[in-house]
Amino acid sequence: MIAVRGLVKRHGANEVLKGISMDVRKGDVHSIIGPSGGGKSTFLRCINGLEPFQGGEVRVGDHVLTPATNPRSDARLLESVRRQVGFVFQQFNLFPHLTVLQNVIEAPTQVLKLKREEAVERAQELLARVGLAGKQGAYPRNLSGGQQQRVAIARALVMEPDAILFDEPTSALDPVMAGEILSLMADLARDGQTMIVVTHSMGFARNVANQVHVFADGYDVENGPPARVFEDPQHPTTRSFLAQTAKD
Repeated sequence: MIAVRGLVKRHGANEVLKGISMDVRKGDVHSIIGPSGGGKSTFLRCINGLEPFQGGEVRVGDHVLTPATNPRSDARLLESVRRQVGFVFQQFNLFPHLTVLQNVIEAPTQVLKLKREEAVERAQELLARVGLAGKQGAYPRNLSGGQQQRVAIARALVMEPDAILFDEPTSALDPVMAGEILSLMADLARDGQTMIVVTHSMGFARNVANQVHVFADGYDVENGPPARVFEDPQHPTTRSFLAQTAKD
């Protein structure tokens, strides 16, 4: 479903991603963990076409992004990629002037050109699924952080994407709200939703993901099934990182 080959990303002279490759198949849940500054969030943004990159390629279904991809001349290509791959941000990124329902139906009506009635019906089902059936008329400022993130997840799901990218979706939340969002994401995984999740939650990476990647200094230094990565880490960075998270 998603194939990344030799991805290189530079910010000036700083090489943020140094030739990373990854294959994600339908129904997979890949968790990306590792120290801060390892390129985790940048990797997700390159997959979704939110950031250009300088080497390698990203293949999403039949669509291919390369260093030559241009936001202006390739706008349709990028739109097609984003239809297939949703994105849930750390800071929710909801439209503050729109209600919960309006936030969720904005993309399906504007991008997919769904009739408003159909978009509303789809949105109502998803808001009920994420536990927000009674909040359709509320504005983001009247919601807790956990509720705002639930809206963001519903907004991603309403587009019926093949995969969803989650960029540290609980980092702005307190432990109780974070637990609620991780539980919702685990439910999505059980339903077969394909996901790549950058996370600080070792419990989610261990218990929900079927592949774990450890990013450090721009490299995918170690990856494999959670049981092996957590119980028998091979790379010194993995061992050090897991030891530190155990203390935390």
